[in-house]
Amino acid sequence: MTSLFEAAGMTEGVRRPLADRLRPTRLADVVGQDHLVGPDGTLTRLLSSGRMPSLVLWGPPGTGKTTIARLLAAEVGLELEQLSAIFSGVQDLKKAFDRARSRREVGKGTLLFIDEIHRFNRAQQDSFLPVMEDGTITLVGATTENPSFELNAALLSRAVVLVLHRHDRVAIDKLIARAEVAEGRPLPLDGDAREALAAMADGDGRTALNLVEEVFAAVAAGGASLDRGRLSDLVQRRAPLYDKSRDGHYNLISALHKSVRGSDPDAALYWLARMLDGGEDRLFLARRLVRMAVEDIGLADPQALQQALAAKETYDFLGSPEGELALAQATIYLATAPKSNAAYIAYKAAMQAAKQHGSLSPPKHILNAPTKLMANEGYGAGYAYDHDTAEGFSGQSYFPDEMGERPVFYAPPERGFEREIKKRLAYWDGLRRRQKN
Repeated sequence: MTSLFEAAGMTEGVRRPLADRLRPTRLADVVGQDHLVGPDGTLTRLLSSGRMPSLVLWGPPGTGKTTIARLLAAEVGLELEQLSAIFSGVQDLKKAFDRARSRREVGKGTLLFIDEIHRFNRAQQDSFLPVMEDGTITLVGATTENPSFELNAALLSRAVVLVLHRHDRVAIDKLIARAEVAEGRPLPLDGDAREALAAMADGDGRTALNLVEEVFAAVAAGGASLDRGRLSDLVQRRAPLYDKSRDGHYNLISALHKSVRGSDPDAALYWLARMLDGGEDRLFLARRLVRMAVEDIGLADPQALQQALAAKETYDFLGSPEGELALAQATIYLATAPKSNAAYIAYKAAMQAAKQHGSLSPPKHILNAPTKLMANEGYGAGYAYDHDTAEGFSGQSYFPDEMGERPVFYAPPERGFEREIKKRLAYWDGLRRRQKN
């Protein structure tokens, strides 16, 4: 769709950014998404079948979502309407739908591309449904957030979700090579600096090309190549690709938790550092460490919970950055501690039993009898005071009589401190069986 400035010729002679100049003109030229646009890609197969459904393009920034949407419109002969959910509202959508209906009356279809579609609220997302169903528009939405969480189920059911991948080193190198061709000279970086630039891009193709453009602008043709240090002085390091309030938050905390559970202190420290570097709330991390201590370590190492709580207290006392070392220390302790989820499993099993059996009364022998009436009803009758027995263990049942056979919720493994607990339980179970006989 041509802008008013372009139609008036006001953009002639204006140098376009490198990323815009290198924007592909064919789907096959899109870098890093061969699973979609390659010879056997999902989009390639859809187009060859003559079927063009509505789509949701989900992927990190700078992976080609906008480019693919624009190229799709040309590929299938649809008029492109482009809106951003950040700057558009209900009236903008109504106008776009009206224009699409007008085109449909003369036999022309419309591809409506909505950037950041997850920013629309539920009512705005629902407004797409009738015009998608009657064929007025083919919707292509782009989002950096997980569609399962951010988009209405009704909208998702009418669209195909395509996942775009962050650019790997091979894809970034292809973009740099195209930039070198466009500039007519090699990128003035030595091998180490070239690798550093690719890392700074953090999988974002647009960022990679913007960094390349900065380097070309700073180093005249024929100038000496920059090393890693001079490159760092020239360009600002890009902020980590991490949104602490959205999908990246959940991905990284999941990686940290699973690394601790998997007893890998190095990986756990890496993900902790990634979240700290991305500005994550330190107390959120401390709370998650406490959860790991009770969920994945439990009584295999009772000190794990104390370590996690101590890390929280230490951070409260010292603040940043010194207090972050306490979080790192707790992470190492938890990752290297013996693991057990026996208490977690026992708790869930006990909750299930409590819901299943309802409001059963405790057995009468363990009920107190403060009144004569209660004593007459048998409250407290036959209770054995455990400390009066030779073993300090009476073996009586403490479950409701209606539950029948004594259930077992807690089954400690042969790991850490729970190895000793298992021995105690086995000893008491033996006493209980002997007393029954």
